[in-house]
Amino acid sequence: MRVLFTAAPGYGLMLPLVPLAWAARAAGHEVLLATTAHMTQVGAESGLSVADVFPERDIGSDLVAGAAGTAEPAGDTPAGYWDLVREVRPFELFTLAMTEGTITAGREFDAELVVYCSDHMAGKLAAIALGVPALEVGNRVSWSMRDEEFRDGREHNARTGILSDDAPVMTALRERFGLRGTVPDLLARIDPRAPSMGGLAQEEPDASDGVPWRPMRYVPFNGGAALPSWAMRRPERPRICLTLGTVAPLLPGGGGLGLLIESLAGLDADIMLADSETDLSQFGTLPDNLHPAGFVPLSGILRDCSLVVHHGGSGTTAAALHHGVPQLILPGGADNALCARRVVDRKVGLSIDPAEADTTAIRAAVQRLLSEQAFATAAAEVQAEIAAQPSPAAVFDRLAADLLARRSIAAG
Repeated sequence: MRVLFTAAPGYGLMLPLVPLAWAARAAGHEVLLATTAHMTQVGAESGLSVADVFPERDIGSDLVAGAAGTAEPAGDTPAGYWDLVREVRPFELFTLAMTEGTITAGREFDAELVVYCSDHMAGKLAAIALGVPALEVGNRVSWSMRDEEFRDGREHNARTGILSDDAPVMTALRERFGLRGTVPDLLARIDPRAPSMGGLAQEEPDASDGVPWRPMRYVPFNGGAALPSWAMRRPERPRICLTLGTVAPLLPGGGGLGLLIESLAGLDADIMLADSETDLSQFGTLPDNLHPAGFVPLSGILRDCSLVVHHGGSGTTAAALHHGVPQLILPGGADNALCARRVVDRKVGLSIDPAEADTTAIRAAVQRLLSEQAFATAAAEVQAEIAAQPSPAAVFDRLAADLLARRSIAAG
């Protein structure tokens, strides 16, 4: 079977799909990843065949320029592209720029199944246009299309970037490709969250259309790298992972990294800074307990960490849950605050509003997380829940069996 995986050009938006794509490949299916910008390289490095569906521009670089107020129109782009860049409306931009190329890639690949994330409308529209069965995959641990409070697309757009079907860019693309009033032929939807954090203990039908929602174990993929020697050794004192993900380090001042470094200085702990983007010289002399690690995959270093301090990115939050590590979150933009709320509600960590953060508050929260066993116990409980969920391989094998059964029925 030929399976088209479609993903928006962001680490946290695309990487959650990789283990499922691996599962399809390992089962003997042909797989093509349709994405753009830097994710074409990341996808290729993960071992997948990749189609760049919008090679005309680097959307990621354009959005960074838009946020900085330096975006200048150039190149052959769809009408309205630069307005969305300057207004920094990424999900509308991805949909506008990537839909046509994703449809074309699917047709040229002769896709028999389309897999798209709940937040990737270009993938959804491509599935409809290609007229083949589809699988919708939740790629966040902060929210799901199952959640009643997010079923209204306007709420999605305001808090997570999801577009409602009547959003102007969706209306225009549906009109252009003759897709008005049509929906994907969904085999199932996937919720990758632990049951106690909003996920599923077992399959259940969607409240609106009856399509089954299925649980799936979140398997973190953060890229590959040769691990530093310290990552293979058990620490002699608490090891804290400090990371602000892939977006915040690109912001002026490192996205608040300086305050975190100052707050963690002097602790009886080793602070491993997972960051390959920030110019650390701007912070002057670094504390002795801070160890700049550059790029290291979180899945390669979290095993022996006592705490993760981060920005609330869904991928970072999920990786910490997978490894049973307590968390301190200073939420940034996007759905970071939603991740923080999930973590605090489940008592696997604490959160501090960045607007109210200072060294005293951060140090006090870190000390609580390191000294109060309840956080580690709750994190271990969630880790066990995740381990008990169906693997991506099991989920894909069942999906393939469902599709085969459907074809057999259609053939009579």
